[in-house]
Amino acid sequence: LRAPSFHPNHRSIIQPCLLPSLLVSLLTFWNPPTTAQVTIESVPPNVAEGKDVLLRVHNLPGNLLGFGWFRGETIDSSREIVSYAVDSQAVTPGAAHSGRETLYHNGSLLLQNITLEDTGYYTLQYIPRSVVIEKVTGQLRVFRE
Repeated sequence: LRAPSFHPNHRSIIQPCLLPSLLVSLLTFWNPPTTAQVTIESVPPNVAEGKDVLLRVHNLPGNLLGFGWFRGETIDSSREIVSYAVDSQAVTPGAAHSGRETLYHNGSLLLQNITLEDTGYYTLQYIPRSVVIEKVTGQLRVFRE
């Protein structure tokens, strides 16, 4: 018996009839990595006038340059509540800052002694070191007590 010979230039060829089933198998078993979605949770979900509410941020990625909170759904300097620069740890109040807001280093925003006028959307803009600017918006509902 003669052992099979190996040639360095020899290439294994997949038969063309097997390619569709191989492709289906790869697509079936390959799951791309998922990234947790950044979300905002109002705690409590509905809050009475005069109470405090936390806009809690979930899954904020690490390695950020900074982030900022805005009143409404658009990013506009006139609607900026507060911003945070990670490297310098500088917290900078914006044009829409009322003095009733506290920003936490995890991105969450505490609103104290809220009023009916505080009802609406709040947007968190965050800037990863890749400098691809991201944003997420949440809604706050205030009711009379």
